[in-house]
Amino acid sequence: MGKLHLSVAVGDYDRTRPLIDGDVAIDGVEGIYMRLHPEEIFFRAFRHQEFHICELSLSSFTVRTARGDNPYIGVPVFPSRAFRHTSITVRKDRGINTPADLAGRRIGVPEYQLTANVWARAILAEHGLSPESVEWVRGGLEEPGRTEKIALSLPPSIRLSDIPAEATLSSMLAKGEIDGIIAPRIPSCFDGGRTVGWLFDDPRAAAMDWYRRSGIFPIMHVLGIRRDLVDDHPWLPAAVQKAFVAAKRMALERLSDTSATKVTLPFVEDQLQDAIALLGPDYWSYGFAENRHVLDAFLDHHHSQGLSPRRVQVEELFHPAAMETARI
Repeated sequence: MGKLHLSVAVGDYDRTRPLIDGDVAIDGVEGIYMRLHPEEIFFRAFRHQEFHICELSLSSFTVRTARGDNPYIGVPVFPSRAFRHTSITVRKDRGINTPADLAGRRIGVPEYQLTANVWARAILAEHGLSPESVEWVRGGLEEPGRTEKIALSLPPSIRLSDIPAEATLSSMLAKGEIDGIIAPRIPSCFDGGRTVGWLFDDPRAAAMDWYRRSGIFPIMHVLGIRRDLVDDHPWLPAAVQKAFVAAKRMALERLSDTSATKVTLPFVEDQLQDAIALLGPDYWSYGFAENRHVLDAFLDHHHSQGLSPRRVQVEELFHPAAMETARI
């Protein structure tokens, strides 16, 4: 029997590039790799299940798991992680200096259920701001017409409406029609704080403090394999996880070789050492046991924010074969 020819849709990251370039292979698989932006991957995957293996929004994945109609099964590989203190931008000329100042304000979101927004609202909740205390408005960040990629059934206490069809969130924030935006991308109207800036004046310091208190480096994306494919090939989740772990290991080895910097950014050596000092040597960890506390926190917030009608259990997200690995 020959290898399976499978489509693999992922972002173009240093941790996926060894797979894309052919330096690492998935056992038994001939991969057809597509380097796409997350918005495109998620839309195509959840609307039409176009990819055999792909990076997926953790929030969308949880919504579909809670509903019992998830077309993908998860592998505890996390291609995207990010502290989301930089995801909250506000009008700096309206007396918005703390999370509590957002109560009663109009806050834009490209989609209410985005993973980045779940984590951002978790940060705000720590400061006493509940989702019910904000008026949420939804629409495209830079392009009109964006909608939720999957249908939501939110509690009536969540006030959510759509912006005008021809508008964008960035233009509305620039005009002062809304008070802030929570989104994975920084809006184009961001001007460093003259009018539009971050809620947290020093988001990096705020994120580091949050990590020291919580131990959470937020997970944004999970790796998914189409469920029908796993049913036919139960060996696939472990093979996929093994390959993605090897690719990440290779990327970190390259990043650590500072004889000639591998990324176009000065002071990489310092930033790498800072990350290790704060997060530990495996600072971008994959695996079930290593990340259970992060996933449990996410699932708690996902449910409390009205996105999942029941509290999903961590074990429901992943194939059993991917929750443990062989050791020598």
